[in-house]
Amino acid sequence: MRVIPDENQPSAAIEIPLGKPLPDYDLEQLEQPTPRDVDGILVTQGFRDLIDDARGILTELIAAPPPEHHVGKDVLEIDMAPRPHPLEITQLTGAICPSEDEVYRPGLWIVLRDPAARPKSSLPEPTLRRISGIAAELVKRLQLA
Repeated sequence: MRVIPDENQPSAAIEIPLGKPLPDYDLEQLEQPTPRDVDGILVTQGFRDLIDDARGILTELIAAPPPEHHVGKDVLEIDMAPRPHPLEITQLTGAICPSEDEVYRPGLWIVLRDPAARPKSSLPEPTLRRISGIAAELVKRLQLA
């Protein structure tokens, strides 16, 4: 997984190559000899279902409602710490991901933007760490690695 901050823009791209077969999505043979062969995978119904699931999880992760903790009988502790404003999903699509051993894999390409950031400014380090955390949790929930 790579997080690629955009220069002079309040956004960053996330590239997530599929690291293992995903039988639930009928995505079995991932390593391909040419980018053209990966194109055939990106248009399958299974890959489209993966994109739909990724969008749902990503939307949930971006919203990040405060967690609720049950402390004891009839006592509910709510985290009232301020939450960062939500990011926007500006792109979520398939990607052709080259590897070091000259094979290609399908993957996800995601672009997140901070709508409250100053235009023509790069994202601050805390926001980039937040984006990395969101991407890592997305990979975990979808079992992509």
